[in-house]
Amino acid sequence: MKKVVVIGGGPAGMMASIAASEKYSVTLIDRNEKLGKKLYITGKGRCNVTNAKDISEFFDCIPGNPNFLYSSLYTYTNKDVMNFFERLDVPLKVERGDRVFPKSDKSSDIINALRKELDNKNVNIIFNTRVTKINVKDGIVQDVITEKGNSIKADHFILCTGGLSYPQTGSTGDGYEFAKCAGHSIKNIKPSLVPIEIKEDFVKELQGLSLKNVELTLYKKNKVLYREFGEMLFTHYGISGPIVLSGSRFVDKDVTASINLKPALTEEELDKRIQRDFLKYTNKDFKNSLNELLPQKLIDTIIKLSNVDENKKVNSITKQERKNLVQLIQNLNMTVKGLRPIAEAIITAGGVDTREVDPSSLRSKIVKNMSFAGELLDVDGYTGGFNIQIALSTGYLAGKNIEE
Repeated sequence: MKKVVVIGGGPAGMMASIAASEKYSVTLIDRNEKLGKKLYITGKGRCNVTNAKDISEFFDCIPGNPNFLYSSLYTYTNKDVMNFFERLDVPLKVERGDRVFPKSDKSSDIINALRKELDNKNVNIIFNTRVTKINVKDGIVQDVITEKGNSIKADHFILCTGGLSYPQTGSTGDGYEFAKCAGHSIKNIKPSLVPIEIKEDFVKELQGLSLKNVELTLYKKNKVLYREFGEMLFTHYGISGPIVLSGSRFVDKDVTASINLKPALTEEELDKRIQRDFLKYTNKDFKNSLNELLPQKLIDTIIKLSNVDENKKVNSITKQERKNLVQLIQNLNMTVKGLRPIAEAIITAGGVDTREVDPSSLRSKIVKNMSFAGELLDVDGYTGGFNIQIALSTGYLAGKNIEE
């Protein structure tokens, strides 16, 4: 029986091992003491394992090379993923945004199911072993060398080493070096699904404030890079939360972030709403007139940015000052300083150039007996279960297509 070595015990590596074990003798090598270390902390420990949208809608949620993933996602769909875990006695539930979680809210249930299947398929797992080198000669991988100096030979090798995010889980970018040594190109490594740092000091005053039903827009020279509606959070360094994380992959230099605090209202409707509130509080100070319109923690900041004296009587506020307030509430502009470090990112954007990988098999076009799966590839999705689905789908496709 031919031998397959899978390097990396994340979701892509585990699924590649399971899929390949149907026909081959599989050895899975992981540098950690247990499998799925990064998977364990995803979704705040709950593991958003996939998304229940129609698989055709996934491509709109994958900004990084979605077309390359066509074969992967249609070969092993989100329905296949859900059936896989439920067959292994992990009941699932669908939450807001079609996000799929284990009913137990425990990522350990997902990892244990994968481990159980690896055991069922007699996959040989080598723990606490870091691969340090891949020897390639005449376009064929000869063997891999571990940090202990051991040589491990096989007929085929699948690289599933992940990216650079959460390095404490073992994702330290080794796979990029392996791919480069084998002749592959690596595209634009950068953090994605990561909080955004903001230059303005007022964000520090808003630290901990969570906002729902707001709209975030990222601009560059008046061109819209990204726009999304949903939840966000202010931090001591800037902004975070679902819509911010998804927008982070579009951040480069000279980007402005703008928050519409009342996206459900037109400018005219918001102006009328403020007029009603001002009429109600006509004899009060301006600082006491916004309690029904904005969260308490936000009011002082909005008042400062409006340049209207907080002690000014509401009945003295001019039409222009009111119009400026409307503009401010619907365009709370901030200067993007940059992204948080890649170590804090949920995933890594960039990776092995997809033009050098066969999308129908995930085999290398450069090295005859090598395949790639998961985050190591130059593919990435938004938050919402899409990245774990990508890992599982690419792992499955790579494991099923060892030979031509």
